[in-house]
Amino acid sequence: MVEAHLEKDFPVIASLFSTSFRQTVLLRIFGSFKIPMIGYLSPRVIKLNEEICILRIPLARRSRNHLGSMYFGALAVGADCACGLIAFDHIKRSRKPISFVFKNFRADFLRRPQESVDFVCRDGKKIEALVGRAVRSQERVEEIVSVKAFLADQYDEPVADMALTISLKGKS
Repeated sequence: MVEAHLEKDFPVIASLFSTSFRQTVLLRIFGSFKIPMIGYLSPRVIKLNEEICILRIPLARRSRNHLGSMYFGALAVGADCACGLIAFDHIKRSRKPISFVFKNFRADFLRRPQESVDFVCRDGKKIEALVGRAVRSQERVEEIVSVKAFLADQYDEPVADMALTISLKGKS
């Protein structure tokens, strides 16, 4: 929604920057003011559309643990953002007020990520259907979505497999 507004009202500015850059800036602004941990870790949106989100968190002093690999809290933030960005996009498209929280988080850490990590959520259609159910019902609705974490640009073997339960409720 913000992207469409920017492109319509300020086409010259919109043409200067890539969509992923603009989405990254918006995520960091949101993170800095609403959820400081997101802003602190400096995530970057690689790809975001209604079906998939790929988000990268760099392995840096702020995200590294005492063993030199990515701290599991940073991995949790990456998973949160990867599916949360898709959910926020679908909620904005619905033009309805919807309350959004994570109810549950499960993670299997498969190997130590000793470089930047890409978080991939491909459950956009599932999230879109969940938003539709929340719009039609005033009851809380839930869905489990999957996020896989890979070493940056190396999508052959995941470093973590995470499942998050998204819980939505339409506001009256």
